[in-house]
Amino acid sequence: MTFLRVVTAFALLVCACRCGGPAPSADVLVFTRTTGFRHASIPAGIAAMRELSAQAGHSVDATEDPAVFTATVLARTKAVVFLNTTGTVLNDEQRSALERWVRAGGGFLGVHSAADTEYGWPFYGELLGARFASHPAVQSAAVHVIDRAHPATAGLPAVWTRTDEWYDFLAPPSAVRVLAEVDESTYQGGRMGPHHPIVWAHAVDAGRSIYIAMGHTEESYAEELFRSMLLGALRFAADDAASP
Repeated sequence: MTFLRVVTAFALLVCACRCGGPAPSADVLVFTRTTGFRHASIPAGIAAMRELSAQAGHSVDATEDPAVFTATVLARTKAVVFLNTTGTVLNDEQRSALERWVRAGGGFLGVHSAADTEYGWPFYGELLGARFASHPAVQSAAVHVIDRAHPATAGLPAVWTRTDEWYDFLAPPSAVRVLAEVDESTYQGGRMGPHHPIVWAHAVDAGRSIYIAMGHTEESYAEELFRSMLLGALRFAADDAASP
């Protein structure tokens, strides 16, 4: 590599780090912008996604800069992760770029308050499958893993008891593959009924989307089973592990 190429590559890397945009080699984009409630667990989530992405053979850029949502950046991206985003986080041009990328074959992973994001964007509702409505206090509950053939849930037990903030949704997700449900009889305050989806996946035209409603607490991102689920979900979104 010539001296000029070295200098140019270094300049691009410095610009990416300063501006919040992805470094040229990053193929997983972790987006954590909030314009509403901000989760204290975001730094732990970013650290976990960096470690898990490396384990899966991917590089990561974590950013809160919506300007990264361009056709140029997304063309080198294998998976977009909305990690505890809240509120309105993109403008119309950025929304259009993300929608085109997903519909053309991109992979999306939403974590926890990704469902509390972009209420005014119809495509985002299609992408997530449901929108956040409310939640009771953080508490322990039993999760029933009803589909253990999917990469995200393959390593989980049939019944998984853990502590989190259990989301209710404005309506149950439709036209999705439900992977896990939370058992409302095992905690106080659930409002979705006997079938309360908490993890699901579906196709969006040629693209893929998976949503995990858990991940409120910092401790979640250190849990072996939760990390196993995130890793499988990332591999699915990045199209590394096909869904049967």
